[in-house]
Amino acid sequence: MGLLVDGAWQEDVSRTTNGRFIRPTTAYHNVVTADAADYFPAEAGRYHLYISLACPWAHRTLIFRTLKKLDGVISLSVTAPLYGKTGWEFDPAQGGTLDTANGRGTLAEIYLIADPRYTGRVSVPVLWDKKRRTIVNNESSEIIRMLNSAFDAFTDVRADYYPEALRDEIDRINGLVYPTVNNGVYRAGFATSQEAYEEAARGIFSTLDQLEARLSRQRYLAGRQITEADWRLFTTLVRFDAVYYGHFKCNLRRIADYPNLWNYLRDLYQVPDIAATVSLDHIKRHYYGSQLKVNPTGIVPIGPLIDFAAPHDRGRFA
Repeated sequence: MGLLVDGAWQEDVSRTTNGRFIRPTTAYHNVVTADAADYFPAEAGRYHLYISLACPWAHRTLIFRTLKKLDGVISLSVTAPLYGKTGWEFDPAQGGTLDTANGRGTLAEIYLIADPRYTGRVSVPVLWDKKRRTIVNNESSEIIRMLNSAFDAFTDVRADYYPEALRDEIDRINGLVYPTVNNGVYRAGFATSQEAYEEAARGIFSTLDQLEARLSRQRYLAGRQITEADWRLFTTLVRFDAVYYGHFKCNLRRIADYPNLWNYLRDLYQVPDIAATVSLDHIKRHYYGSQLKVNPTGIVPIGPLIDFAAPHDRGRFA
């Protein structure tokens, strides 16, 4: 995987320092608001979301678009699971969709429309403004906050996944889960030294142990209701046994070995319409088939068999 440097594609740039994976920062942090006078006001049909079904960060935004029933408000394009020569591509023959907003073949071209001399990673998700023809935001944690509330005038769904009364607790949970679990699996999988790998891998399971204990006492991470914190964890958990356990060597335990986390994962998966956002086919094809520095053969395993639709026991907290 490479990146754009002054608008030109550059291959094989290291993302490790002293054997430790360093996640690049995102470049676009503009905000869509409900205020019609703002530079990026919420409008039906104005914005387009570019995602990959394989990527956990992009998956967050698809989940919020689904939960808030914004399908008819914000249009969507899905990349193919395998990287092309310049990263993410739009190819229906490979399981993706067409780029219905700009008619381009790659996500790199979208970044270059916004900035012909762009330097940085070409990452998903991307929230695109069709009117101003630019990228609004490419940071998933910020996009889901916009989808949670900015477009409420265009949907009948009033669920709030970042309620004011729980914001401090949600932020605290996110502050624990992001570095050790969400990004921790990447820090383990892309580590190039034993020390860096073990540091990351042990951190993952230390946090999972804490979450297992927390979920033995309450149904969701912040208490009785599903919040942003749950969906941010969900996109990592749903990939864990299929790819992170083997591909990224996070193999101390499976999520299926944690009674509370495993039931909790199934509880979230069975929320109406969420199953349709999960594609283990895209997930496995991308990780095993595109990340060739980790899996040089590109062979995609046939398993494991995971039944996310099996009954769960989380109703005991109701």
